[in-house]
Amino acid sequence: MELKASARTALYLLLFAMAALWLFPVLWIVLSSFKTNNDLYSFPPRFWPEPFTFEHFTAAFEKGNFGRYFINSAIVTVSSTILLLLINSMAGFALAKYQFTGATVLLVGFVSTLMVPLEVIMIPIFKVLSVLGLFNTLLALIIPPAATPTGVFLLRQYLLTVPEELLEAARMDGASEWRIYSRIILPICKPILAVLAIFSFMWRWDDFLWPLIGISDPSLYTIQLALSNFIGEYNVDWGSLLAMSVITMIPVLVVFILFQRQFVSGMVTSGMK
Repeated sequence: MELKASARTALYLLLFAMAALWLFPVLWIVLSSFKTNNDLYSFPPRFWPEPFTFEHFTAAFEKGNFGRYFINSAIVTVSSTILLLLINSMAGFALAKYQFTGATVLLVGFVSTLMVPLEVIMIPIFKVLSVLGLFNTLLALIIPPAATPTGVFLLRQYLLTVPEELLEAARMDGASEWRIYSRIILPICKPILAVLAIFSFMWRWDDFLWPLIGISDPSLYTIQLALSNFIGEYNVDWGSLLAMSVITMIPVLVVFILFQRQFVSGMVTSGMK
């Protein structure tokens, strides 16, 4: 028993050290955003800002229309996440609970696209959006990531745990397939949908490469594109860049805190059958 207690203590200390190692850069960024310019460039660097100042936050909002950029990012992120949850849940439901020719081939095809990097398909996607007249609109950032192979696979694996008898009983009671999907499948999928919601929110909120390709109008910039404005050809406005980087962390952190319980539950049960 004593050996087990000491081993548990050592494990906790190791996990605490790893957490501190991961959190240190984040804490450094947050504290540096409150430093003066002299403190930012001082050597040796000081961990704690002396004095605390909000000048970089106010300067960043004065230099750019960051309210507009936040709204653009919010529209893209929320719309894309809702669309992703809807399409992926339908596809996962079909692959898990319907028997049809080519279902396995279709699933393998979905999963195999995970090996295709975005850089390979950027030009075809760009051409399709241009033909549809969606280039340089927010729809160009919302529609392409509406379905992901990761989401389809996770939902399919999760729905394999749902007993067929439950769905057959609903059909015998006269429930349509849409009613089964909306009243039975979606409530059951809440944990895994929370996992996908967090992932999708994080992916879309932090996305830089595709908005750089699909948007050229500065009024439609997302927050990540706006951050690049602080990086010039010969210098970097580190104070404003750090301040706005801290602000961009907040929405993702809030979403994770709100859905953390469902996130853990979904990750634990998504692969169980």
